[in-house]
Amino acid sequence: MLRRTLAFAVLLTAARYAPAQSPDTSIRARVDRVFAAYDRTDSPGCAVGVYRDGHAALARGYGMANLELNVALSPQSVFDIGSTSKQFTATSVVLLAQQGKLSLDDDIRKFIPELPNYGKTITIRHILTHTSGIRDYLTLWSLAGVDDADLTTEDDALQLIVRQRELNFMPGEQWLYSNSGFFLASVIVKRVSGKSLAQFADEQIFRPLGMTHTRYNDDHMAVIPNRATGYAQRPGAGFATAMSNFEQTGDGGVQTSIEDLMKWDENFYHPTVGGDALLKALHTVAVLNDGKKQTYALGLTVDSYRGLRTVSHGGSWAGYRAELLRFPDQHLSVATLCNLANTNPTLLSRRVAEVFLGDKMSAAADVAAAGGPSRQQSPSPTWSPSAADLAAFAGTYYSPELETTYSLRVESGKLVLLRRREAPTELTPLSTDSFRARGVQFNFTKERGKPNGFTVDAGRTRNLRFDRTK
Repeated sequence: MLRRTLAFAVLLTAARYAPAQSPDTSIRARVDRVFAAYDRTDSPGCAVGVYRDGHAALARGYGMANLELNVALSPQSVFDIGSTSKQFTATSVVLLAQQGKLSLDDDIRKFIPELPNYGKTITIRHILTHTSGIRDYLTLWSLAGVDDADLTTEDDALQLIVRQRELNFMPGEQWLYSNSGFFLASVIVKRVSGKSLAQFADEQIFRPLGMTHTRYNDDHMAVIPNRATGYAQRPGAGFATAMSNFEQTGDGGVQTSIEDLMKWDENFYHPTVGGDALLKALHTVAVLNDGKKQTYALGLTVDSYRGLRTVSHGGSWAGYRAELLRFPDQHLSVATLCNLANTNPTLLSRRVAEVFLGDKMSAAADVAAAGGPSRQQSPSPTWSPSAADLAAFAGTYYSPELETTYSLRVESGKLVLLRRREAPTELTPLSTDSFRARGVQFNFTKERGKPNGFTVDAGRTRNLRFDRTK
């Protein structure tokens, strides 16, 4: 059994941090049961930290950081935390605002003038609260056949966003998660401060807090001490490495450990970095144009779980999954960092929180009711096209916004999509001139009765146009 109990103290100042305390045996055993499936020497897993009143109430690793080298996970293991990074990006922007170098209500085109003018002002606040309407660049790249193992740079991501002719919606009208906004925030930090987001955050956040094992990784060839390898489950059995070569940051990119996250977490109670003004800014939730408040603030979700107020953010990237869940009124947080793609650190963090705070919580709610994922029904087909109907859609289509070509052909009486890095995919008819494949909807337009193109709706990207070339 790999039960590595590692209590630790973080001593920024003697007065602020109490010595680490050994958790009660029964509490430790209950947490062990939460992670029992990963407590093995032949599997990746998770590291968990429980931060209470400024010290580590519990810090442990379950499973392996590297299967090839037989290295176990520990609170010192470094993980890519995916979108949990967004709170550090938002903090960097707020610090620049405190320094008088920008305002959250500035037009982003003031700093990135090459962005299209969509007819409405998009502010920095819009991009940090997912209310900008800018299409999600990761979804765009997925549609183009680019995946997280490809080498991509800041310039690649920026040029993709600049090519987009439309927004998903006008700024402030809706809330829709978009990684593009936080990536653009990294560009703004660089242009305003003269330093990359990695350099700025290191100087202004990580080093002042003593987070010596934390960084934004903007170099895919970097050697990162104590880094856990990311993995994904292979169909059937075994694991495959799942790492990223993306070099752009802002929406993700932070590499950190359970130990270092405690130092960041305590800044929300005793703000060495940014002061109370930072905390107020980070917790100010988005308000739509119609006055409706959202639960998303600046890189943080302000909500509740089982009757207790929470501040949190999850992350998912390559083979890594992460969650930092804070219960501010109880001065208790749970960080769960995993290096296996099919883990659910949000659920795991909640289960650990229940071990420590269950007696203060209301009756258990299901995951969907607590703000977790919900399943949506796919539209029911109402159209049964003939082979001749399908043949009319066969052809080649091009999107200048993606710089990508899709081919459609009819095989065995079915309309099939061919695109980069994918096996031929059947397009299922929905309604007249509308098809669906792998969660993406294709809505065709016609000229003189012949299909001349289609638009794609893919969740975080809407109304993306492909025109027929032949």
